[in-house]
Amino acid sequence: MPVAEVVSAKAREGKFNKNAARRVRAAGKIPAVLYGPGQEPVAVEVDPKQISRILFSEAGHNTIFDVEVSGQPKAKAMIVDWQREPINDKLIHIDLKRIALDKVLRVSVRVKLMGIPIGVKTEGGILDQVLREVEVECLPADIPSHIDVDVTGLAMHGVLRVGDLPKLDKVKYLNNPDATVAHVVTIREEVVAAPAEGEVVAEGAAAAAPTEPEVAKKGKTEPEAAGAKKPEAAAGGKRADAGAKK
Repeated sequence: MPVAEVVSAKAREGKFNKNAARRVRAAGKIPAVLYGPGQEPVAVEVDPKQISRILFSEAGHNTIFDVEVSGQPKAKAMIVDWQREPINDKLIHIDLKRIALDKVLRVSVRVKLMGIPIGVKTEGGILDQVLREVEVECLPADIPSHIDVDVTGLAMHGVLRVGDLPKLDKVKYLNNPDATVAHVVTIREEVVAAPAEGEVVAEGAAAAAPTEPEVAKKGKTEPEAAGAKKPEAAAGGKRADAGAKK
């Protein structure tokens, strides 16, 4: 069994507002929250290199690791949410959850399609993956890093459903068994033929022809725009330092 990654987390003190989070990032760390059943949430700061190493590992966010907060014993944990800065893609906030190895978890696991379908190789179709992850229920130690599925037998219009995924010991699929994971489809391109030389185009057809785009008009007057609030660009739709309270 591989040695678990150890994430060192330093407890934060003082106010947990946006300015405090910026100071943590300016110091080269990521503001985070560590929580779990039966314990109060703890505002911490963690090393972005350790978190990135976990997120880009084979198991990704389903990796179980040891989190060590100064002055407290190690605890098993997982990354349950993370936020990135939309422009430079830097991690700006992490949610860590303590877990018990004897308690069943619900997690999303990546589906990897293996091989080239016969419908693509010999019938000119394309493989369209509808579900890239499926939700499963199992003990933490039984979480698969990914689910491999052989799709070489898929013909044109063939469908791979959740119920067709490999049966795994101690792992229960929670998605609808009839939900489509992938299928082989065709692409139909509609080509509008140009009128032949000397051919008169009907008035209705001329009206249906594409026209030059109109100049975009302002949707709001300046006073209205000035009062409008700009949306915050936080990945995952959550405010940074979510869950960390005074």
